[in-house]
Amino acid sequence: MAVSEISVFFFLCNVLLRGSLVQSQGLQRGFYDSICPDAEDIVRSTVEKYYNNDATIAPGLLRLHFHDCFVQGCDASVLISGSSSERSAPQNFGLRGFEVIDDAKSQLEATCPGVVSCADILALAARDSVDLTGGPSWPVPLGRRDGRISSASDAKALPSPADPVSVQRQKFAAQGLSDHDLVTLVGAHTIGQTDCALFRYRLYNFTAIGNADPSISPSFLPQLRSLCPPNGDPSRRVALDRDGAGAFDAAFFKNVRDGNAVLESDQRLWGDDATQGVVQKYAGNVRGLFGLRFAYEFPKAMVSLGSVAVKTGSQGEIRRKCSRIN
Repeated sequence: MAVSEISVFFFLCNVLLRGSLVQSQGLQRGFYDSICPDAEDIVRSTVEKYYNNDATIAPGLLRLHFHDCFVQGCDASVLISGSSSERSAPQNFGLRGFEVIDDAKSQLEATCPGVVSCADILALAARDSVDLTGGPSWPVPLGRRDGRISSASDAKALPSPADPVSVQRQKFAAQGLSDHDLVTLVGAHTIGQTDCALFRYRLYNFTAIGNADPSISPSFLPQLRSLCPPNGDPSRRVALDRDGAGAFDAAFFKNVRDGNAVLESDQRLWGDDATQGVVQKYAGNVRGLFGLRFAYEFPKAMVSLGSVAVKTGSQGEIRRKCSRIN
């Protein structure tokens, strides 16, 4: 496919997305146009400022939005501080980007006090993070309000790196998300990183006879072992996309197909009939179509994610500080 054809493809995708993603679960595009017209620009400029200083903040913000929506819905409950809040749960270990959200919120409170929710800031920051790393952009339906409940015990709803596909499917279905959404959203790992501690068990003594996880490609295993030796630093960061974590693209799915996924939960998507078909679709096998379908489907899945159990109207509140309820 020629460059001009690719440009036309993305233009048409954007037109279709703008037409289809205007409203979702009581949210609406352009929600702040009249009451805080600079809201989206303020969030974008804040994310861009931090991204220019440290590009790894992008996957951090994307993960922050995902973890928020899977617990109590997309209501910024993950941002609340406290010894027993979601933020303190083991499942939320390593979450990053809180300072970006706090910075944007501070600016918005100075410009439009009491208007823009922390939950909407999270959704916008996730979109802008994808865009800044070369991925698609999309209109984000807005109008979320912030929740008043945040409990560490509720974080068990989050997917785990060791979850089999059956458990992943159950956890996504509980949020109203399909198998297709599951695979598409896992594609966010194209720009992600993880700690050795979360996958090193796959590299040594995984089987009863002491071998590594047999689903790991023999050519990839030595690379992972060199990054994460048996007694190495468990907090060492490793890219989830073998071909590079800096660019948002569909190469991640090719890695899953070829046995080059870092996390067990990602690799298992290739072993399930339903999810394998979606992985293969995104991995591509026709020259010129590689990745383009993913660029169209990912925004739709993000809008579905961002609509999970949202609070609108008179529900919840608009927090003055994202780290605590009013």
